[in-house]
Amino acid sequence: MIRFGYGTNGFANHRLADALDVIADLGYAGVALTLDHHHLDPYADGLGPRVAKLADRLRTLGLGVVIETGARFLLDPRRKHAPTLLDDDRETRVDFLRRAVAIGADLGAEAVSFWSGVRPAHVDPALAWERLVEGCARVLDTAWGAGVPLGFEPEPGMLVETIAGWRALHRELGSPTGFGITLDIGHCRCNEPDPVPACVEAVAGHLVNVQIDDMRRGVHEHLEFGEGEVDFPPVLRVLADSGYRGLVAVELPRHSHAAPTVAAQSLAFLRRAERAAPYPAEEGAS
Repeated sequence: MIRFGYGTNGFANHRLADALDVIADLGYAGVALTLDHHHLDPYADGLGPRVAKLADRLRTLGLGVVIETGARFLLDPRRKHAPTLLDDDRETRVDFLRRAVAIGADLGAEAVSFWSGVRPAHVDPALAWERLVEGCARVLDTAWGAGVPLGFEPEPGMLVETIAGWRALHRELGSPTGFGITLDIGHCRCNEPDPVPACVEAVAGHLVNVQIDDMRRGVHEHLEFGEGEVDFPPVLRVLADSGYRGLVAVELPRHSHAAPTVAAQSLAFLRRAERAAPYPAEEGAS
């Protein structure tokens, strides 16, 4: 069975402890934990004891964990997602990602996920790429030392927004081990040229983290399952057959107002889709 998880950014109105209880009670196998001011703030006092307590709680609940780093205003109260690895003040982002790696190591996280960011208008594309490569290399060095895999996420509208962009970055870094890909299933439908199952198959050997949501072609909007255009059974079949055993975490960051209900409905949908996933023999049957 696929190990489905749920993103805590979809539980923004819950205390972290309460969110974990709900997610575990619903039957999820893990959580995608977005470090944020209300969910394990990496800058608040007493981080060490808080991380240790969380690690104990995750073990008690039997939840796996990946670390997500896409909090909107954690680093700057006036600029969404800023600074990124492309900004003039990118050292703040590098420090944050290194903190995320350290937290991930202490929690036994399966991966730490991050993205490039949007290129600032005043930054030349070549300089933005140079900054991205340099920043990724520094974070990768920290991750190697901590034994934590990195999952780089292509994000629509950002400097690296496609699988092809991730491949170029991976090559530029020297094709290192430990620098995998975070694949958002909805993003594949939104802006990849190939069918979604083909996208999964193409990067199966590099997958360290999977986010799952519904989406429509050309529209970067995370939708509940069944509201978009993704045909999920074939996608789940490719994931199951690919050898990937990490979390497949629901990514619905704008649904916190109804988090318990949406989380329950999401897992029920995914389990139905998993049961309906065609096997190769069935696909070829007449």
